[in-house]
Amino acid sequence: MDDIVEIARALSDPGRVRLLAALRGRELCACQLVELLGLAASTVSRHMAVLRQAGLVAARKDGRWVHYRRAEGAPVAVRSALDWVDEVTSGSDTLAQDRRRLEEILAVPVVELCRDG
Repeated sequence: MDDIVEIARALSDPGRVRLLAALRGRELCACQLVELLGLAASTVSRHMAVLRQAGLVAARKDGRWVHYRRAEGAPVAVRSALDWVDEVTSGSDTLAQDRRRLEEILAVPVVELCRDG
């Protein structure tokens, strides 16, 4: 039961839902997520901590950078939550704008984008 409450809490913020959508099918560096949402790195870091606590995302450190991806091999509750998020947000204008913006962000080499991080 606790896992469901953690997942619900993680999904209660529009920014975290946007982050999950951005990570669909890919791994992204924290600085790419910061650029996408236009938030402070510390804010994105807190959002990612909540998503990690709920088991929705995983992280790996690469030098000074942190890369995030959706959780793989996750429990049924997590997989179901991710599937549900994908289903109910499929027509979102905000997420469509995010996808277009993410294409621009991904065109910039990560080393250049994250150099000040």
